[in-house]
Amino acid sequence: MIISHDLGTTGNKATLVSNDGVLIASVSIGYGADFGPGGRAEQNPEDWWSAMSKANRQLLEAGGVANTAIDAVSFSGQMMGVVPVDGAGDPVRPAMIWADTRSGAQCEALIARVGMERAYGITGHRLNPTYSLSKIMWLRDNEPDAFSRIEHVLQAKDYLSYRLTGVRATDPSDASGTNAFDQAAGRWSSELIEAAGLDASLFPDIVDSTTVIGTVTAKASAETGLAQGTPVVIGGGDGPMAALGAGIVDEASGAYAYLGSSSWVSVSADRPLHDPLMRSMTFNHVIPGKFVPTATMQAGGASLQWVAQLLSPGQDARYTELLGAATAARASEDGLFFLPYLLGERSPHWNPKARAAFVGLLMHHDRGNMTRAVLEGVAFNLFTGLNAFTENGRDITAIDVIGGAAHADALLDIFADVWGVPMTARDLVDEANAIGAAVVGGVGVGVFDSFDAAAGFSTRTVQRQPDPVRNARYRGEYAAFTDAYSRLEGWFDGL
Repeated sequence: MIISHDLGTTGNKATLVSNDGVLIASVSIGYGADFGPGGRAEQNPEDWWSAMSKANRQLLEAGGVANTAIDAVSFSGQMMGVVPVDGAGDPVRPAMIWADTRSGAQCEALIARVGMERAYGITGHRLNPTYSLSKIMWLRDNEPDAFSRIEHVLQAKDYLSYRLTGVRATDPSDASGTNAFDQAAGRWSSELIEAAGLDASLFPDIVDSTTVIGTVTAKASAETGLAQGTPVVIGGGDGPMAALGAGIVDEASGAYAYLGSSSWVSVSADRPLHDPLMRSMTFNHVIPGKFVPTATMQAGGASLQWVAQLLSPGQDARYTELLGAATAARASEDGLFFLPYLLGERSPHWNPKARAAFVGLLMHHDRGNMTRAVLEGVAFNLFTGLNAFTENGRDITAIDVIGGAAHADALLDIFADVWGVPMTARDLVDEANAIGAAVVGGVGVGVFDSFDAAAGFSTRTVQRQPDPVRNARYRGEYAAFTDAYSRLEGWFDGL
């Protein structure tokens, strides 16, 4: 049996999977985040460790199995962060997570030294404050005492695998989300690290996602409930891992959309996809030799969570109620738009200064209109990313949807109509990342013969077909949405 953990922004989703590919149990343990002024977004790594430990014990109890029956533990984790640890492996400060955008000045210095197009060619990504490299520079420039104690910079899942085994490492998928990785060479980029003025020793060794980096130590066993000696497979970043969990293993697998706190559209590819407009980025897949072209927005599902809490605070049924109201309402059709940039933006604008805005509000607009505008705004924004694929030769005829928001039929209807392709939800929408991690773990210890095992963990359930009339109308409204951002961009920069 395999235990896998998916360390997200709001909590850890963990699964217990049998060796014949059956999901036995799953649990979720939540934790908080510190979002503050200036773009601060931090979490306490100890909260991740505590959540993992609780999840292990709950899974073993739910599955009725002994910890000695676990063949491996594996990880999926939020990417693009900074977990700075000292020589003893202890964090010197809270982790800066993917949403942290304080390193704008450091990123601008990198762009001046390397050039955006040059960096995009090396890494498959724009230089941007959401990535790890400029965050490390920010720590050096703003917290020199803490920086002086850093020995290694890890990602979320790498920190937990280190706590379990005492081995510090990362994998190509997470390395490819740091702005410090040479994608063609498959190693850290000396050019970018030197341009950042950093020491290459800060960056850990890179091993394949399926690598057993060590076994659970006696100390970790006592804290986590895992048996001492259990193999630990390092796993990968949550974006590529979600692709595997959705069954996106090669170019024939199609496309998928992930609708979590951050949201993205993605495909699998045999080579990096370099968009001339640099709207998208390319991660290394957790499958060796494969790549995951992706267009990621900062606040996809988070925008829905925000508007629900704003308009119906403290009501457990607020999502269902608001989605019902949104289904019957009009938004862009009535001139109301929402720019979903609550955390700045990555794809397609790559502008940490972008801000969210309702544009076109009138007196008669109510909660339903505003909620629908938020849903349409997320769909419009991701559609720009989807265009980065289709305009560069990828034919996308259908999209599988995973992530918590995929439960919402109203959202699937809007996405289908905006994008003009069928949208299909999978029945493991909440566990896709953890299922991907389970498959990687199983391949790592020989339980599964290949990554194709991922296809057996879920089936397609609800499918929504696009309405041609609404799709034609949405094309015009999409143009108005993009125009609204263009007109406000200079204003955002002046804030």
